[in-house]
Amino acid sequence: MSASAILIKKEALGKQHVVGGSQGWDESTDFNSWVSSQTFKVGDELVFKYTPGLHSVVELGSESSYKSCDISSALNSLNGGSNTVKLNKPGPRYFACGTPGHCGQGMKLKITTVAGDGTASTPSSPSSTTSSTSAAVCINYESFGLFALVATLLVIHMIFNA
Repeated sequence: MSASAILIKKEALGKQHVVGGSQGWDESTDFNSWVSSQTFKVGDELVFKYTPGLHSVVELGSESSYKSCDISSALNSLNGGSNTVKLNKPGPRYFACGTPGHCGQGMKLKITTVAGDGTASTPSSPSSTTSSTSAAVCINYESFGLFALVATLLVIHMIFNA
């Protein structure tokens, strides 16, 4: 197996983050502290563990919905007690408990997923002067896989034609 294939396999597996750590998805958890101790990468998964019927997980579509705890236009709603959410692209994601009052009590989560190389994908405006934003390059899995395949074929070609 080539080194590039091993790298792709490692990236594809990702890490599982149990939301809230040992406390899980609960009102007593300090989610801001928990998030600050984590690095979320493309390919990782969030695992929400909670008491079904008492809590749920709602994915929100915007930071304004997150800040105001507006769950009326949720992107997704989960209520099984143990749910896994795949982090499949760089950027921010927002989650809240769908039980009335819980989001307002702090049962909400904002994460930023970074690309496998550790860079966050942030929309850059033409007036942006931050070099790190304009220099950030995000490669999706299909492009990376194609790159790895071409690189492997090139190495094989070089070996047999040397």
